[in-house]
Amino acid sequence: MNTTTQGSRSYLFSIVLTAVLGGLLFGYDTAVISGAEQGLRAFFMGASDFRYTIGVHGFTASSALIGCIIGSALSGLCASRLGRKRSLFVAGVLFFLSALGSYYPEFLFFEPGAPSYGLLVAFNLYRVLGGIGVGLASAICPMYIAEIAPSSIRGTLVSWNQFAIIFGQLVVYFVNFLILGSNVNPVVDLVNGVEQILNPEAAGWTIATGWRLMFVSEAVPAGLFALLVLFVPETPRYLAMTGRDSRALEILSRINGAEQARQILNEIKATVHEKTERLFTYGWLVIFVGIMLSVFQQAVGINAVLYFAPNIFKSMGMGDPMQQTVLMGVVNILFTLLAVFTVERWGRKPLLIYGSFGMAIGAFGVALFNVASGLSPMVAVVSIMIYSASFMFSWGPICWVLISEIFPNTIRGAAVAIAVAFQWVFNFIVSSTFLPMYNMRLGEMGDKFGHMFAYTLYGVICLLAALFVWKLVPETKGKTLEEMTRLWKK
Repeated sequence: MNTTTQGSRSYLFSIVLTAVLGGLLFGYDTAVISGAEQGLRAFFMGASDFRYTIGVHGFTASSALIGCIIGSALSGLCASRLGRKRSLFVAGVLFFLSALGSYYPEFLFFEPGAPSYGLLVAFNLYRVLGGIGVGLASAICPMYIAEIAPSSIRGTLVSWNQFAIIFGQLVVYFVNFLILGSNVNPVVDLVNGVEQILNPEAAGWTIATGWRLMFVSEAVPAGLFALLVLFVPETPRYLAMTGRDSRALEILSRINGAEQARQILNEIKATVHEKTERLFTYGWLVIFVGIMLSVFQQAVGINAVLYFAPNIFKSMGMGDPMQQTVLMGVVNILFTLLAVFTVERWGRKPLLIYGSFGMAIGAFGVALFNVASGLSPMVAVVSIMIYSASFMFSWGPICWVLISEIFPNTIRGAAVAIAVAFQWVFNFIVSSTFLPMYNMRLGEMGDKFGHMFAYTLYGVICLLAALFVWKLVPETKGKTLEEMTRLWKK
C-alpha cells in the first residue's frame, strides 16, 4: 500500500495488536486466580503461625483489585508525565514481575515451600503489583488506541480491546485446565467446626506446585507485551502536546497518508495551544459524563454475574452449572464481536441504549423466575444469557470506546484516570455487596427474596443507564478527537 497518499493499514493494525495485548493481560491477570485459588488456599492453611480463615482467603483472592484502583488512579499522571507508550511498558513490566513474584513469593526472604504470615503478605504485595499493571492497562490501552486510530475506525479498534479482555479470561481458563491436567484440586470442608483439607495426598501436587505454575504462566504474554511495546510509536497527540511535531507528522503520515496527516496535525495543534492543567476547563459536565459511564458499567451488576455464575446457576437448580457457565462465556465472545463490527455503523449511543434495555429484560426475567412458581429453570438461564449478551455488545466495549474518546486532548490523561478509578471502585462495591444481597431471606420466600431483589435492582439501574445515555451522552461516531474539544467548549 502507498503509505504517502493513503496510509498503511498493516502498520496501524500491528500497532493496535500490540496495545490490544495489554487488554488480554488485563483479562488474564484478573481471571488467573479462579483456577489457582483452591490450591493457594490449601497451601496457606498449612501455616503454623496464623490461621488462614475464609475471610483472609477472600482478601487474598481479591487483593489485586486494590492495585487496580491504585493503577487506574495513577494512570493519568503516568500518561501525562511518561507518555502513553512508556506507561504501557511500565504496565507490562509490572505484569511480568507480579507473575514471577506470585509464583515464588519466597524469593530472598522466606524458606521455600513453608507457608507463613510473612509469605502471605509478600504474595499479596505481588498480586497488588499486578493489579497496578491492570489499572494502568485498563486506562491507557484504550486511550493509546483512540489517539492513534483514524476517526472512521476508532470505535472498532478500541472495541477489540474489550474482546481481548474477554479472550484473555478464556485463555487463562484453558491454561489453568492444561496445568491441572490429571491432578486434582484440594477440597476444603468443615470437620467438627474446623476447616480441613480433604484427601491432601491426592491434591499434594496442586497444593505445592500447581497454583504457582498458573500464576507464572502470565509471564509469557507479559514479557512479550513489554518487548513489543518498545517497537511501537508514541501517539501523535502526545507527541504534538510535547512539541515533537515532526515525529507526530511522520506517524500520522504512515497511518493516514501525507495530505490527511497535515490536516490532522493542524487540528491537534489548534487544541494544544489551549493547553491547561485545570481539569474543569471544559466544565463539569464532561467529567460527570465520563464518571457516570464508568459507574453505570459496573452498577448494572455484570461482574456479580460473571464472578459468581456457577453459584447462580446452581441456585437455579441446574444439574451441571459449569456447562451453563462455559456456554455463557461463548455467548459473551460472540456478542462482543457484534459490537466490534457494528459500532461504526450503528453508533455508540444506540448500542448502549439497546444493550441497557436488553439487560433490563434479562434482569427482570430472573426476578420473575424467583417470584412466580412453576417456571422452568431454563427461564432464568435464558434470562441470564440475555442479560450477559446485552452487556457484551453494549456497555462492555462501548463504555471503553467513549471513555477513550469523549474527553478533550488537554485533559484526557487526568479525566480518563478519574473515570477508570471510579470503575474499579464500583467494581469492588458491586462484587462485595452481591452475595449478601443475593442471599437475603424474607418470610416464606426465603432466599428467593434476595434473588428477586438483586435482579430487580439491577434491572432498574439498567433503565436509568438508558435514560442517562439518551439525555447526556453525545454521539462520537465519526468525530475526530479534536472535534470533541469544540463540542465541549460549546
